[in-house]
This record gives sequence, C-alpha cells and structure tokens, in this order.
Amino acid sequence: MPFFVRTAIAAAFTLLAVNTTSAQTPTPPALPDPAATSVDALGWMKGFPPAPDKLITFDNPAGGVFPRTRWSFSHVRETVPTANVWRGSGAASPLPAATSPVQIEAVTFKPLGGAGSDQTLNFAQMISGTYTDGILVMHRGKVVYEKYFGALTPERPHIAMSVTKSFVGTLAAILADEGKLDPAAPVTKYIPELKDTAYGDATVRQVMDMTVGVHYSENYADPKAEIWDYARAGGMLTQGQNYIGPKSFYEFLVTLKKEGEHGDAFAYKTVNAEVLAWIVRRASNQSLADLLSEKIWRRIGAEQDAYFMVDRIGTESGGGGLNTVLRDLARFGETMRNGGRASNGQQAIPKAVVDDIQRGGDPAKFVKAGYALLKGWSYRDMWWVSHNPHGAYMARGIHGQSIYVDPKAEVVIVRYAAHPVAGNAGNDPLTLPAFHAVAEALMRP
Repeated sequence: MPFFVRTAIAAAFTLLAVNTTSAQTPTPPALPDPAATSVDALGWMKGFPPAPDKLITFDNPAGGVFPRTRWSFSHVRETVPTANVWRGSGAASPLPAATSPVQIEAVTFKPLGGAGSDQTLNFAQMISGTYTDGILVMHRGKVVYEKYFGALTPERPHIAMSVTKSFVGTLAAILADEGKLDPAAPVTKYIPELKDTAYGDATVRQVMDMTVGVHYSENYADPKAEIWDYARAGGMLTQGQNYIGPKSFYEFLVTLKKEGEHGDAFAYKTVNAEVLAWIVRRASNQSLADLLSEKIWRRIGAEQDAYFMVDRIGTESGGGGLNTVLRDLARFGETMRNGGRASNGQQAIPKAVVDDIQRGGDPAKFVKAGYALLKGWSYRDMWWVSHNPHGAYMARGIHGQSIYVDPKAEVVIVRYAAHPVAGNAGNDPLTLPAFHAVAEALMRP
C-alpha cells in the first residue's frame, strides 16, 4: 500500500467511526499490506485437506480475525448455520453491461479529513487501499465497472454486515405502507416480552430511526462492550463450555435496560435492528428470511439465493447476518434508485417507501452522535442519508460493506470488503469522496 494511502486511512482513526463515539477514538494502528494479506498470498483453506495452520473454522477464535476474514467473509455458510432466502423461480432481472465513457479507476479525489487530505488519489488506489473484495458501479441502469478480488467471485455470497439493517428497515417500511405495521405504536404492541426493558416505553418509529435510549455499547475497541455479549448470544462468537449467558438473540434482547431518553438523539446500536427484526416477524407472522424473499428478493429478480446467519434456535441476525452476491446487492440498490421499480419492470418496493427513506430523518438528532465525516447527514428506516446536493444515501456495514445510491447522478455503487478495522473510519476518508467523484465524473457529458 503506498505510504500516502496508509496515511490517509490511519488519519481516519483520529475521527469518528460509524460504531464509536468521540470518547472511544482508537490509536491509529499500522495497517497491513493488502497484497501480502490476500487469500492467495497466505493460502487460507488451500489443499485437501488444508494444512492445520491454514484452517479457518468457527470454533477457532482466530477464524474471525483479520487476515483470515479475507476468506471467511466470503465463506460464512461453511462455518455457521444459516437460513436461506429464496430468489424465486423466475428469471433473473437484467443487469446489462455498458462501456463506460469514464475510465473509472483513473477518477481522482482527495481523502476526507486529517493527514493525507492534501493528497490526490484515484479510484484504483481506494480499491486496493481499503481491502476491497468486490466492487460494482452502475450508471443509468447499466454496469460500467465490476471487479472481484481474493476469495470473492460473482456467484459467491459475501457477508453484508450492517447493510443487513437497511434491508430490515426497508421491510418494516413496506409493512407500514401495507398497513400491517404501525410506526407510531409502542414496541410492546408487537413484543409484550420487552415491557420491562429499554423498549418498554419506546415506539416502533424510534426503533426504526435508532433514537432509542438503551444501555448498550457498540465500541469494537472495548472487549467489555455489550456488542460482544450480543454476538455470543447470537452464535456469532463461540459461547464456550462454561458459558451461562443468553443463548439466543431473544434471550439477550430482554436483558437490555434504558439509558437516556427516547427520541432525543440518534445512537447507532445493532440491538435496535434486532428488535425491529423481531417486530417485523410478529407483524408479518413470517421469518425474516421468508419475508425478505417475498417482499424484495423475488421481486427484484435476484440471480442467487441469499442467506442469513442464525442463532441456536434458528433466528436470523437482522443486525448484520445477511449474505448476498454483489450483483444482487446492485439490483437492490438500483431498485431503490428507481423509486422501487426493479430492472425487470416490477414495482418491487412501494415508491412511497423509497421517497420517505430519501427524505431522511432529523439531522438535528443525528448531529448529536458526533460523526466528524458525516456532517449534515441523518438516519431513516436504517439508511444513512447524506442530504448532499446529489441526494445520496447509503446502507453501511463494518469492515467496508456498502450500497451507495446517488439519484441525481443516476449511479449505484456496491462494495464488499474485509478491512482489518471494523469501524467505517477506516473506509470513509477514501470511499466517500471516491464514490462521489465517480458519480460526478459519470454525470459529465
């Protein structure tokens, strides 16, 4: 990795990650060389059987640690139980290729914030410098750029991490549009089991927009943060032989206590997505996998089944467990860009739902979270809304997963990655300006 790319990324760690607060700023680490840590370079899971020191298994704690994640993020189903999301029996919707009038990899930009922001980088440097596994750019409904790296291939699903939340938020908004879910209702209308928790006096809308006051830390740099208790309960981490804590998502959610006031400020916490997933299951009387298949996956003409990671009782992770192929992620993004109309011509998502997401939430509530690189943004239905002149909005996940929708430029960019640092402060200084620069380049005559 060129020194100035390392500098730009390292500078990000003095800023605010998506999942941290200003009091949780980590010390910039020395980032490993992307080429030297690739699957091919290190030989993970090669051979029949693989050598013992090249094995990646769920019961080995190192299996979920970089650089092994450069293999495991594209092979989740081989290591944990999953629930399938059926694509349906119809033909895949068109995803036509076009010759771009722009040399995408040559598009230049300046990194955001801190040291390195005076450097000029190009899109290709962003790709390599942020440990990209796959990236696809669409313009006016056609693919103008698509590349895969390492363990990811066009037909192989990759974990979407917190991009999952935007699917769950969209499903909730669809159910609300259908009259099956009332955002103004108390959470306890659908989940009375949460009456003695932080959610006992919260509304569904507050959950959808993450303005719930709940005692829960999403700080990945803190080994005592509740995010790890959540992950163990959901089976994302090994529970251990002597584990006595919650053994499912549901058992964990009923332990959460209130902290602060509801509706006052945006606070990004994965447990809100898991509560919303529970709500939509109750409102629809369907599993999350079946609901996603019926309401979105079949309608957009996905070319591959998707799947969710599940806990020990088969409950899908609505906070970060969805896995899809990159091309289907692009189909979803393109559907959102087109006001809910898929490329097969079907109105897959109600236009009113997409319009509401694009309008965004309350920036005054968002600003209280203190995201240094996301000034002026808001959060709505578990989507991140920039309110920039292009009206861009995003689904975002740790380690670099993203759907970037730019309505004005008629551009959709989807990316899967395995960045060694969880928080998006490792990606945003490069990815956000790079995405915007490509959109602007494609807009030019």
